[in-house]
Amino acid sequence: MPKLLRLLGCLAMFGLAACTRIEPPETEGKLVVAIRETPAFFQERGAATASGFEHDLATAFAESLGFKVQFIEAADPYELTDLALTGRVHLASSMPLGNSLLQYSTPIRSVRQWIVGHDDVLGPEQLTDLAGRTVEVVAGSALSDTLRGLDEQSRPQVVEVQGVTEMELLARVAARKAELVAVHDVHLDLGINFHPDLSPRVQLPGRLEFGWAFGGKDAAALRDKADAFIAGARADGTLARIHDRYFGHIKRINAAGIASFLDDARTRLPAWRRHFQSAQDLTGIDWRLLAALAYQESHWDPLATSPTGVRGMMMLTEDSADYLRVKNRLDAAESIRAGARYLAELAEQIPDAQHPDRLWLALSAYNLGMGHFRGARSIAKSMKRDPDAWYDMKQVLPQLARPEIYSRLKSGAARGGEAVIMVENIRNYYDILSRFEAAHDSPYALQPAVRQRESSLARPSMAEAPQGP
Repeated sequence: MPKLLRLLGCLAMFGLAACTRIEPPETEGKLVVAIRETPAFFQERGAATASGFEHDLATAFAESLGFKVQFIEAADPYELTDLALTGRVHLASSMPLGNSLLQYSTPIRSVRQWIVGHDDVLGPEQLTDLAGRTVEVVAGSALSDTLRGLDEQSRPQVVEVQGVTEMELLARVAARKAELVAVHDVHLDLGINFHPDLSPRVQLPGRLEFGWAFGGKDAAALRDKADAFIAGARADGTLARIHDRYFGHIKRINAAGIASFLDDARTRLPAWRRHFQSAQDLTGIDWRLLAALAYQESHWDPLATSPTGVRGMMMLTEDSADYLRVKNRLDAAESIRAGARYLAELAEQIPDAQHPDRLWLALSAYNLGMGHFRGARSIAKSMKRDPDAWYDMKQVLPQLARPEIYSRLKSGAARGGEAVIMVENIRNYYDILSRFEAAHDSPYALQPAVRQRESSLARPSMAEAPQGP
């Protein structure tokens, strides 16, 4: 009923012109997509930096049709539905299936639904404990329908909160501004990375399936094309790669490890922030990524030393320090600059990889050394895997510990599985720092110098990194 009332309101308040259906993509010359901003699926900080699972998938669909994509941001699920119902967009992304007035693609993802509280607060432990409790949900979300559909013995009081995302609801619980909220599992997994004191309490019955919704002219024809694209994306691994890019790393570190990292970010990081920012000025690499790498290496301890002899904030070997002209590995500023330069040089040697895969691959080479990394790329090609895609290489790197694999390589055996863990940990730390630490604007950032490939072949290897927390 609320959706129908909003549709009627659109017609009444703005007239038919404001609700006019757009022409098909072939006539418009572009694919117009309605989308909601959420940290998990779509973020836009200017057109050049839009990203997210739904963003990448819709962009790939548009490219498969030979069009550019135009995104229209919806303020809430109600508006997302209205845009599709009135045909003002070609498709609305990330819509729960079920509205009989719309046509849907085959499901793209399926989610579980959770009641989440603070770990300092007892209960609820089962559905019947929800009766009489207050649960906040995003206004207009399918979660509100799920909660109101529970039997009387389990039904809570549902409060629909306007103008928020599920991530913001979780932040309310962490700040003790809300007792209980209902969210999807992917937001819960992501939210725990930022707020380790969140506690999943009760899993709601059933699962929600999400797909693309179509309501414009020739909706059926576009839906059929979308179904063919989705089927192809599943078959060729495109869907899995996009999912891995945004969600493949988010459950690597447990809540205790996240809590320890957040505490260290408050107490230790401020002393070194300017050095990481200076290294960004030198290399163009986001200082928060460099800080994440340093935390994985040494927990921001400038005096760290491993049993194998690697030392300092960025855990440099003696040979690497000599190559990078580091006089004192225990000097934090010197170590940070050197580690950043080395990571930039490694990234230069993977010129065909796209962002952000290029950085993830360079980080694995930082751990393994370039010799082992090149060997892994060779193995990837023999396995018909893409050596320039992190999703493929994270499947290949653990193979370097198998005798039948490393016996074929000049570089010999390597603990490639540890390199994967290291990179995924760094991705987690980087996500967290990107949420809580401001970006640094480098007024005089230098582009890493382009080196001759021949000179890179003799570059010494970095020692393997220690395990994360």
